[in-house]
Amino acid sequence: MYRYIIRRLIAMPLLLLGVVTVAFIISHATHADPLASVIGDRAAENPDVIAAAQKRWGLDRSLPEQYLIYIGNLVQGDLGISFRTKRPVLTDIAERLPATLELVVAAMILGTLMGVGLGVLAAARRDRLADHAARLFALLGSSIPVFWSGLILLFLFTVKVHWLPGPGRLDSHAVAPPVVTGFLTIDTLLAGDYSGFADALWHLALPAFVLGWAVMGIISRLVRASMLDVLSQDYVLMARAKGAGELRVLFNHALRNALIPTLTVIGFSFAYLITGAVLTEAIFSWPGIGSYAVYSARSLDYPAIMGVTIVGAAAFLLTNLATDIAYVVVDPKIKLA
Repeated sequence: MYRYIIRRLIAMPLLLLGVVTVAFIISHATHADPLASVIGDRAAENPDVIAAAQKRWGLDRSLPEQYLIYIGNLVQGDLGISFRTKRPVLTDIAERLPATLELVVAAMILGTLMGVGLGVLAAARRDRLADHAARLFALLGSSIPVFWSGLILLFLFTVKVHWLPGPGRLDSHAVAPPVVTGFLTIDTLLAGDYSGFADALWHLALPAFVLGWAVMGIISRLVRASMLDVLSQDYVLMARAKGAGELRVLFNHALRNALIPTLTVIGFSFAYLITGAVLTEAIFSWPGIGSYAVYSARSLDYPAIMGVTIVGAAAFLLTNLATDIAYVVVDPKIKLA
C-alpha cells in the first residue's frame, strides 16, 4: 500500500499540470476583456492606461510566455495576484477555503450518516412502509434543486417559525474568535467561547442539512441497492442459519460489503462540493470558495480562476487516493496495484 500511495503522490503534480494547462487555455480563449474589471470603463478609453495595465498584469506578452511565467510562479507557490481583489490569490483562497470545508464536512457527515441509515432501514424493511418513506425522503433530497430547498427551508425555519438563525456564519452582533484554523466551530472552542460555538453550530445546521440532503439521497439509494444484493448472498443466509442476530447480519456482514461501492460516491461528492457548493453559499451568505469562484468568473479574473481550479483538482486527486485506501480498510482482501 505504501508504494501505491507514493506512486500516486508522485503522479499528482503531473496530473495537476495537465489540469492547469487545460484550464489556462480555456480561460484565455474567451474574447472578453479582463482589463474591464481592473481599470474600469472610463479608464479603458485611455490607450496609455490600457498599455500600463497590460504591462502591470503581464497581458502584453504572448500566451505561451504568460503560461511559462505562470507555471514558473506556480512551482514557487505563487498563484498570482487577483485582478478583482488586488490581493494574492493564495491569500484569498486561504481565507475562504476553511469556511467551505467546514460546511462541506458538516454536510458530508449528515448526508453520509442519514444516507447509510436510511439505506439500511429501507433494505431491512423492503417493500414496507419504512422502505417507501425512506425512499421518498431520499428521492426528494436528490431531486429537488439545492437553491429551491435552501430558500424554502430558510423561509420556513427562519422567517416563519424562528427555529434557526438567518444567513451567515455568526450573528451580526457576534464577535468572531481569533483565527486559528478558520473553522468557526473549532476556533470558538479554542478561544473558550462556548456561546460562540453554539452560535456557529446553529448557523451551520441549516446550510449543512440542505447540502447534505442532496448527497444523502444518492447515498441512501445506493446503499439500499447494494444491501439488497448482499443480503441475498449465501454467506448472509449461512449467518442467519447459524443464529446470528438481525442487527449483526445487517451491520457486520451485509453493510460492510455494501459500503464498498458507496465509498466512491462519498469521495466524489466531497471533492465536488468543495467547489460546487456555490448555490448554498449564495443563499446562506456563506463566504466560501464557491462564491469566490463565481465572482472571479464574472470578472474574468484569470489568476483567481486558475487558483480555484487548482484547489478543485487537488481535492479530487486527494479524495480519490483516500477512497482507494478506504477500500482496503473496509475490505482487506482488496489489493492496490
